[in-house]
Amino acid sequence: MRLLVVEDEEDLAEAVRLRLVRAGYAVDVAGAAAGARDRLAVNAYDLMLLDLNLPDDNGFDLCREIRSGAIEVQGGADLRVLMLTARGGLDDRVRGLDEGADDYLVKPFALAELLARVRALLRRDTGGTTAVVQVGALRLDAARHAASLDGDALHLTRKEFGVLEYLMTRPGHVVSAEELLEHVWDENADPFTQTVRVTVGTLRRKLGPTQLIETVVGRGYRLKEAM
Repeated sequence: MRLLVVEDEEDLAEAVRLRLVRAGYAVDVAGAAAGARDRLAVNAYDLMLLDLNLPDDNGFDLCREIRSGAIEVQGGADLRVLMLTARGGLDDRVRGLDEGADDYLVKPFALAELLARVRALLRRDTGGTTAVVQVGALRLDAARHAASLDGDALHLTRKEFGVLEYLMTRPGHVVSAEELLEHVWDENADPFTQTVRVTVGTLRRKLGPTQLIETVVGRGYRLKEAM
């Protein structure tokens, strides 16, 4: 999953980015509202972590623009938004939710709680109720960053885990290489490389001879529903 962190405190932004990356997410960072608008217009994010106090605007306005369609958002106007702010008053929390935020986390916060809220918001898109996804004999636990096949642990890199998670939340659906690159890699990925094909290839080898991931020629990849 690909996330956008909009935070002008560089140390905090970097700490959040590193923790999210370690959890297997692809993360881009913007230090101001203008940078966030630029990235939203180009990249399809699954969730945005949004600070309220930005140097050139405030998070309330940016969230309202997203929900109203006033700015271009590749991920759509229903992009998940988690507000991060030192404003813990009731009026601010109510306003944030009324402006369109899906959740609201008051600073200072524990990174473990931040990750739990991110996982909960991302589950809304897939209809899941826990951090565990199961497709046939494949089981993936996003909270523990663990995956298994027929009960045997799979030792995956972060990108392999990200690709598997994305496919497992869309079993039976064809997912293009471009879509995987957009949601599993960050903005530093080179769109002209074979990185998606190579990662899918190494993931397939770790899944063994089961051929769970099919190639749909000219369209992309599909995880089998019935295994």
